[in-house]
Amino acid sequence: MNSKIRQAAVMAAVVTAAALCAACSKLTVENVERLKTGMPFDEVVDIVGKPTSCDETLGLRSCTWGDDHRGLQATFAGGKLVMTSARNLR
Repeated sequence: MNSKIRQAAVMAAVVTAAALCAACSKLTVENVERLKTGMPFDEVVDIVGKPTSCDETLGLRSCTWGDDHRGLQATFAGGKLVMTSARNLR
């Protein structure tokens, strides 16, 4: 197989895999709507997946799922969900 054809085939496979992974994301409008105030952190993770990052300040844990364009921000106090903010979810 020609190296340019092989390289194009590999690139197509990578793009397809990335698209499939994005399609199976747990970060959806439906899942975010399932989140309820008072829900434990572990239950939130079960619903929307592992957060991209978390920071803790003065007993509050602020976690982010997604990126700058699409995602969820959630705040926990005492390990319980107190506030959420979602953007550009489908």
